[in-house]
Amino acid sequence: MDPVKLSICIPTYNWARFLENALGRFVELYRIPFSFEVVISDNASTDDTRDVVETFAAKGLPIRYFRNLENRGVDANLASAFRHAAGEYAVYLADDDMLAIDGLTEAIAYLDRNRELSACFAPWFVHNEIEGRDTDLFYQIDADVKFDKDQFERLFAFIVERHIFPEIGIYRTAALRVAWLPRHFAYWAFSNLAHFLESGGVAFLKKPFYRQVVQSKIGRDRPQAGHDELLTAWDRYRGGLEYFLHVGVKRGAVRMTPDRRAAQDTSIKQFTCMRMAVAMRMWAAKKDYVKAYEIYTRMALAGFEHHPVARQLKDPLPLMVAVQTLAWQINAAAEVNRVILHGVDSPPSLEGLLRELGLRQDVAVVAPAPELGPQEIARSAVFVVAESDRQQFLAQGYSPNLVFCESDIVGNVVV
Repeated sequence: MDPVKLSICIPTYNWARFLENALGRFVELYRIPFSFEVVISDNASTDDTRDVVETFAAKGLPIRYFRNLENRGVDANLASAFRHAAGEYAVYLADDDMLAIDGLTEAIAYLDRNRELSACFAPWFVHNEIEGRDTDLFYQIDADVKFDKDQFERLFAFIVERHIFPEIGIYRTAALRVAWLPRHFAYWAFSNLAHFLESGGVAFLKKPFYRQVVQSKIGRDRPQAGHDELLTAWDRYRGGLEYFLHVGVKRGAVRMTPDRRAAQDTSIKQFTCMRMAVAMRMWAAKKDYVKAYEIYTRMALAGFEHHPVARQLKDPLPLMVAVQTLAWQINAAAEVNRVILHGVDSPPSLEGLLRELGLRQDVAVVAPAPELGPQEIARSAVFVVAESDRQQFLAQGYSPNLVFCESDIVGNVVV
C-alpha cells in the first residue's frame, strides 16, 4: 500500500446529514492531487452515521471509521481522530465545514519543502454555503511567515500584535504525539502551539486552506463550537498565552526579567480585552445585557472602557441591565405569576421591554394594582418607581423581597 500523504480527520456525533454533505464534497467537488485518507471518529452516534460512512466507503472514498462505545466529549473525540491518523500530515475537518483545496495543496507542498516544520497554520474563510461565497476571513496576514524551533518570543509577539488564532493547522503526525494534549484552563490552540514549537518550526501561511460554514444548505440545529468560544473563552485565551510563555521560559527560550514580565502581561491583557470586546458585542446582540455588563466592568477596570464597543454600549447598559435583572428576579421566584407595575409612566412600554429581555410569558403584567386576596398576593411581585411607595404594598402582605424599587435594581449598575 502506498504511503498516505494526508489524513483528513473528522470527529462527528449525531449529525449524519451534515456528514453526508461533507463526504459528498470529496466525490463531487474536491480534486486532491496526493494520497489521502478520511479518518472518522464517531462519538457513539445514535443516528444513521455508520450507514452514511459505509455508503461513501462503498463508492471508493478512502475512509477509516472508528466508533466510541460511549460519548466521550468533543475534545476526546477529536483526539481520537488524530490518534488514528496514518498519514504523514493530519488536518482537522468539522463535519459541517469545507476544505479549500487550492490552499491545502499549496500548504502541503510548503511543508514538503520545509521538513523542519512541525505544523503550519493559516486564516480561514467564513463561508455562506447557501449563496456559495466566502463572506469574511478570520484574521489576516500579509505574507507567509516562518518561526524556527523555540522562537517563543518572536511568535508570542506575532500572535498578540496581530490577534492570531492558530486554530486551523496542518500537522506533521509525528509531532501530534507530543503536541496535542488535554488542557482545560489554557486555550488549546495556544498551549498546543507551544509544544509544536518545541518539536520543530511552525509557519503561518497567507492563503487559507479551510472554510468555516456559518450558513449551511442543510440547516443548523446546534450552535457552532467556535461561536461559543468567542462568547466565553477570553480567560482561557489569557491562560493559553501564559502557558505558551511558561513553556518558553522553562525551555530557556524566553528571558523573563521584571520589566519584560510586565510588558508581556500588558500584551496579554490587551489581547484578552480585545477578545472580551468581541464577546461583549455578541452578548448584547443576543440581548443578554447582564453578561455584556459583567464583561464591561472587567474591561473598564483594565483601562478599556473607551474601547469603541464599550463606548457604544455604555449609555444603554444601565437601563437594559436593570430591566433584565428585574425580569430575572421575577422569573426566579417559584409560583410567581404576576408582576404589578406601580407609578410607571408607560406600563405597556415597560412590559414590552420586560418581555424582550426574558420575562416569562406565563407571568402577567398588570397596572394599576388590582385588589387581590392573600393567596394571589403570595404569588405576585411588584415594581414601584418611588421608594416611598413600597410600604403600602408591604402593609398589604406582599413579600418584602418581591417588592422591587427602581433604585434597588438601577443602583447596582455602575458604569
